[in-house]
Amino acid sequence: MEAILKESPSATIHRLPRRNRYVVASTRDRGALEGSPLGDLLVFVDPASDVSWLRSTFPLVGVAASEAGGDDLRAALKRLGKVKSLPDIPIIRLQDAALATEAALVAQVVEGGLGRLSRHMANVSTELAMLRRERETLFENYRALENAFHARNWDTVSEVFCHEPSIDPKDQGLGALLRQSEIEQLFPVSSYAVSGFALHFRDPPVGEAGQIIVTLDYVESGEGIAEWLVPYGSVTPGWNFFSLPKACDGSHRTLRLKISASGGMPPELSLGHVIANERYAARARVQHADLDMRPLAFRVFTGLPGVRPTALPNVFVPSALISGRKVEDYRLPVELLRSVANVSLSTIEPGFPTVRFLELEDAIVCHPLSEGITAGAVRRVVAPGTARISARAVIDHPEGKPGAVGLMLAPLSSNIKGEIAALAGGGAAPSTAFFSGWTEITAAHPVDINFMLETPAARTMDLVVLSKATSNSVDFAWLKVFNFRLVKYLETRPARERADA
Repeated sequence: MEAILKESPSATIHRLPRRNRYVVASTRDRGALEGSPLGDLLVFVDPASDVSWLRSTFPLVGVAASEAGGDDLRAALKRLGKVKSLPDIPIIRLQDAALATEAALVAQVVEGGLGRLSRHMANVSTELAMLRRERETLFENYRALENAFHARNWDTVSEVFCHEPSIDPKDQGLGALLRQSEIEQLFPVSSYAVSGFALHFRDPPVGEAGQIIVTLDYVESGEGIAEWLVPYGSVTPGWNFFSLPKACDGSHRTLRLKISASGGMPPELSLGHVIANERYAARARVQHADLDMRPLAFRVFTGLPGVRPTALPNVFVPSALISGRKVEDYRLPVELLRSVANVSLSTIEPGFPTVRFLELEDAIVCHPLSEGITAGAVRRVVAPGTARISARAVIDHPEGKPGAVGLMLAPLSSNIKGEIAALAGGGAAPSTAFFSGWTEITAAHPVDINFMLETPAARTMDLVVLSKATSNSVDFAWLKVFNFRLVKYLETRPARERADA
């Protein structure tokens, strides 16, 4: 047996530990340390051995009773470099005169800290097990409640309000208003248990591209609930149903509906009969003759508070959940768009302006060139907290050649031309900027650019309109970008900007 132990590689560990070992020492110091207060915590290792001594151990500290033992231990610990999950192990040199006292102190620190940690973890595990049992009980009760409702055929969604559409031959229509501003409509019922609503549309346009943007929030706090982005092609004549992620719970509050559009001519929203209460009439920032004491035609549904509704037909589910956020739409004023600057990156110098502002159309012209990227920058227009940007792009000539258009947000202190050069080389935009990607456009098919940021902008940024050629010719490619609409979250705290930015 002794011969076998002498030949075994694991013979450097002199005895099997009765429990996990946390202190490591060299075999050279075995005689001095084995009988010390650290004896039950020690594992002895030979510097020439492999890392097999780590079995049943978790080394936290190394101790040495001699200089030679310390050198051997450092040589042995160097072999742990390939075990990336272990931190560096410090080595404590124990003095011969006070070896027993210092060893007792090390043992007390190691065992005391680990004891407190283990007791804390045991308490956490116990509390976690209790929370799991409570959670299972809660879900069981919740499932029993749902089964009781279904067993008695109680509807989870019921209509509590309806204002029927009223078609007046003198109505001008709200299509242009939805693109210029947004329409607000208060719900005449409490928010408690509201699970969805329906809007009435008539005369959906044929061939128009764009989307209806619907937002629901609380009047008292301004906090948003959800947002729906509905393509024009998905809207059907008559009632269109919108479902909340869950029926509203909590205190009784007032709900406000905001509707706008981005793109071509949107479907016509239907209005209801004239009412006497001005508070519940539809309103907009831009005055419109059709909104004279008339609400929208809409219906309101309620369900079980906090429960996801399931009984609405052909519903539009939310595109984004904005619970707890204060959402505000804003558009770029003409004064800022008028100051657009040409930051194009191209070797071609045409005899006409490629970037300019159209005064009567509130649009930015960004004519692509056969080489490079045409770009127009509008400085300091993107507010902190902005989360989404949308715009409409058209080639304003029936014989215009196709191209590609995009939007980019750049920090105030950045080199815009350098970031455009990265895009021109086929690379990605710098991490400090946001790029919408390229969208191809032809004269026959205008496009809508909908740019959702992964995280809201932390500070004021520049807006850059980009265009490039997609064919060998750019004749008559008068690309216009207009109807800029931006959405920001008011609760986002913008980072402090440098004074010299």
